[in-house]
This record gives sequence, structure tokens and C-alpha cells, in this order.
Amino acid sequence: MGAIFGTDGVRGVANRELTPELALKLGRAGAYVLSRGLPGASLVVGWDTRISSDMLEAALTAGICSAGVNVLKVGVMPTASIAYLTRALGAAGGVVISASHNPMGDNGIKFFGASGYKLSDGMEEEIEQLVSCPDRIPAPVGAGVGRAYPVVDAVDRYVAFLKDTVSCDFSGLKVVVDCANGAASRVAPRVLAELGAEVIPIFNTPDGVNINAGCGSTHPAALQEAVLEHGAHLGLAHDGDADRVIAVDGRGNPVDGDQIMVILARALQKKGRLAKNTVVATVMSNLGLDLALGQSGIRVLKTRVGDRYVLEELLRSGATFGGEQSGHIIMLDYNTTGDGILTALQLLQVVRETGATLQELAAQMEKLPQLLENVRVTDKDKVMNSPVLARAIREQEERLAGQGRILVRPSGTEPLVRVMVEGRDMDLLRSIAGELVDVIRKVSS
Repeated sequence: MGAIFGTDGVRGVANRELTPELALKLGRAGAYVLSRGLPGASLVVGWDTRISSDMLEAALTAGICSAGVNVLKVGVMPTASIAYLTRALGAAGGVVISASHNPMGDNGIKFFGASGYKLSDGMEEEIEQLVSCPDRIPAPVGAGVGRAYPVVDAVDRYVAFLKDTVSCDFSGLKVVVDCANGAASRVAPRVLAELGAEVIPIFNTPDGVNINAGCGSTHPAALQEAVLEHGAHLGLAHDGDADRVIAVDGRGNPVDGDQIMVILARALQKKGRLAKNTVVATVMSNLGLDLALGQSGIRVLKTRVGDRYVLEELLRSGATFGGEQSGHIIMLDYNTTGDGILTALQLLQVVRETGATLQELAAQMEKLPQLLENVRVTDKDKVMNSPVLARAIREQEERLAGQGRILVRPSGTEPLVRVMVEGRDMDLLRSIAGELVDVIRKVSS
């Protein structure tokens, strides 16, 4: 990827790396690229609940308007809603200010094209070039300057869209939903309640600094406790921008993205709606996913980690369903990007239609023991190119003796190297992961 854009838009510590100045330049350059040849064009702009989002939204809006493009402001909304509203409102593109599951101090800017898909590498590269050469962008004056308009029914539109994706109601289901104090807070509980569920929302009072803090899809412990405390049928946890969901069954057991994909893929297959009879997953998916889907004759295609790579393979292969273990799942029959709330509704629909508990549905997949360690480093490239680390990985693979696998990869959005070890002996996995973590820290120092 380029110097500014990473694997999922532009991210960094707000007001240090992702500054208002950069946001203004990105808004100006992005608006110019997306609106070319479209007089009177508009961009949809939404954001999550981080305290820095107000600052960046003001700068981004100024940049877009300075390029003669209007802004349709939808406020705090899930990332996937921006993809949907961009299409529904006939906009030239959309922009989300969010760092998803990252800590509160981070923020990000992500663009969608008029079709609702994330931008191609080529378009991102062009935006980067214009950020460096702003004089190449015309500066309209007078009536040519863009305006900003609030979209007061944005939530209503998105809720109506979500409800239309399911064909049954959820009356009789008691559901705990963890909103991560993020963008799901005013959408997820509402749509579930309007579909008839008894909803117990938690972490749904964002204050600007509590997004993802000990809650959400990356911290499911509180949700597990709440499901047991309230005697709920199941629980759902989103991340800060609600593009992910993981679940918890009625006994408090976590149900991750791999298990959700198995449940949904098999349900789609039974309805004749699993395009190409194929699921696209990443190399981080548990081997149990391959085995479970293989038993149903479903083909699994693997990609690098990152939803952009899952999407690329979906579009290349003609499949329409895929995702990640993290709960970032794409269903192209409904939306053009990962949508955690939509995925949750599809999962609840399977629960309702089959009459099975989530625990019974999750049992369709046997998870092999898998251990994941995140190591904070100063230079990911240095670590990943280290011959010392490469040798250590080979040595540890020999210890597995073909009864598991090791995956060491850099995070696409954070200064982390991730170590994943999979096999049947957890004690061995802990030993292998610990030794690789030690090597990475020594190489990084």
C-alpha cells in the first residue's frame, strides 16, 4: 500500500499522525477524484463515537466543500451504513471517520465509491498524489463552493434496510447486545427491538473516550457474564464501527466469525443461495471451518488477512459470502462491505427458522485449539524480514510434525506482529507461541 493508505484506509493516532490538516487534504483530494465529471456531486460522511471524530469531521468536511463538492452529514453511524447510504442517496462516494476496533486514541478515514465498494488501489494512489500536490485540484469560489447538509433520516433509512434483509421476526428471543460504546449504540438495539426481540443493551452509552474499552467484539467477557446473568438466549458483540460481530450462546460460550460463517453458509446452501457453493475465508480461519464446510461439499477459498482481500476474492470468484474469524463478514447479496448488524440479523434468522439453539448450531464446527499472540513492535518490516525469525518458525514447525500450523504476520492497522499457532496439543502450542514471541521481541529491540 502507499505512504498514507494502509490495508483499511488511513489510520493513525488522532491529532498526531492523523491530523486535521491531513484530514482536510484527504477530503479535498478524495472529493476531487470521486466527483470528476459529476457537477453538483455529494459525498456521504459519517463517523464513530471517538472524541477526535468531531475534529476530523470538521476538517474533512472543509476539504470536501473546498473542492466544490457537497457533504451529506449522517452523524454517528456504522461503517456499513455509509456504504448503503452512498448508494441509496445517489452520492458520488462516502467517507467514514473511524478506526474500527482500534483503541480510542486512534482514528481513521476510509472512502467508498459511488457503488458502495471501497476504493481500488489505483484510486487511493491518485488521492495520495493529490494530497502531496494540492495545487492540481481546482479551487472553486462563490457559488461553486460545496455545502454541508444534515441527513436527518439516516438512521431510519438504515434500520429499514436492515429489517428488509430478514423474513421473520424475533419475538420470544432474549438478546444481549454489546455496542462497544460505538456506532452500533443507537442502531443495533433499535433494529432488534423493532423485529420483536427482547433486547438488553450493554456498553451503549458512548462518551467519546470509552469506545472499545473493555467491551465489544474484542473483549467478550462482559457479554458472556451478561448473557448468563439475564438468562438470555444469546448475546451479540460489535466493535466500534459495527462492521464486526461475534456471538455468545446461552451458556456463555463465545461463537466466533468462523463458526458464524459455517452456520450461515450451510443455511444459505440449503436455500440454494450460496453463490458458487463457495465461502471465502482468510489464512487465519480455524482448520475446523474447512473441515465443517467440506463435509457439506462447500468449497473454501483462502486469502490474506484483511477484509479488502476477502472482497477482492469474492469479486474475482463470483462468490458472495466470506469473512474473517474476527467476525468481519461480507454478504454481497445485501451490502458491499462487512456489516456486523446485518450479519447478526442473519444469524438470528437461522436460530428462529431452525428452532435450534446457538450452541447447537455452533457445534456444526469443531474448533481446533488455536493460540493467538500479539507482539507490539517498532518496525514490522524489520521483524518480518528477519532471517532469525524465519529460522525460528521453521524449527517450531518441525515440533508440530505436520499436526498443526504456524502463521506469523504483521497487522495491517496497528504496530503489531501476530503469532497464530494451531494444533491439537494446547501445551505444545503455548510453548511454540512463547518461543516465537521471545524471538520477535529480540529482533524488534
